[in-house]
Amino acid sequence: MDPKKGTAKMASVMRDTYVNIPGHGYNKINAAFAFGGPELLRKTISENFGVDLEYYAIIDFNGFIQITNTLAPDGLKVNVEEDMKYKDGSGTIDLDLKKGKQTLEGEDLLGYARYRYGKDGDFGRVRRQQKVIKLLKNELVSFNGVIKAPRMLGNIGPYLDTNMEGKEILSLGKSFLLNPVDDIQTASVPEQNKVWPERKEYPVGLVVAHNEVQTKQDIQAFLHGSETSESALGNEKR
Repeated sequence: MDPKKGTAKMASVMRDTYVNIPGHGYNKINAAFAFGGPELLRKTISENFGVDLEYYAIIDFNGFIQITNTLAPDGLKVNVEEDMKYKDGSGTIDLDLKKGKQTLEGEDLLGYARYRYGKDGDFGRVRRQQKVIKLLKNELVSFNGVIKAPRMLGNIGPYLDTNMEGKEILSLGKSFLLNPVDDIQTASVPEQNKVWPERKEYPVGLVVAHNEVQTKQDIQAFLHGSETSESALGNEKR
């Protein structure tokens, strides 16, 4: 986010992207978090994509529901792209949505964002997650959202794990509310049309393979506005 320019960009790294995890060799990038938590994940992102992350914030599923229900107690209006019906064995998803415009409250909105069984698989899920974050952003910067912001911060405290100090969170939140971003540019890392499936030896399994040099160039172009690549991620707006 650049408050002075009023711009923001959001890049979603595909969880099965095949990368070199420092000290552990090649694996899916989500394994970095399992191996070493947010610090190893930050290091992995830095070494593979050249992106140095100063802060992190981890919010669990219950925290997401709390945020949604605090900001939008009557739900958010969402255009559901297809029928979605899925129930997982652990009981964390019990979803039954019909295609079309729906008003989704916290638990259903979470299921909508987590659903990955459509034609585009994980890439479709990433687009839905980005869509939901934009909807929540619009709700937050609305008049009612601004009023609810302090209560929301109090409600999500138990569900939030971050290396940011409270004063930093308040400063960033104030800046965002006073300088709201009209449209958040979004991207997936790697791009959907630049990947292919590969099966690696157990226990890694099926991964999202990609051209590592191209992926790094694309994410740099997206984040920093470079025009060096005609197919840069920065051209992808949703």
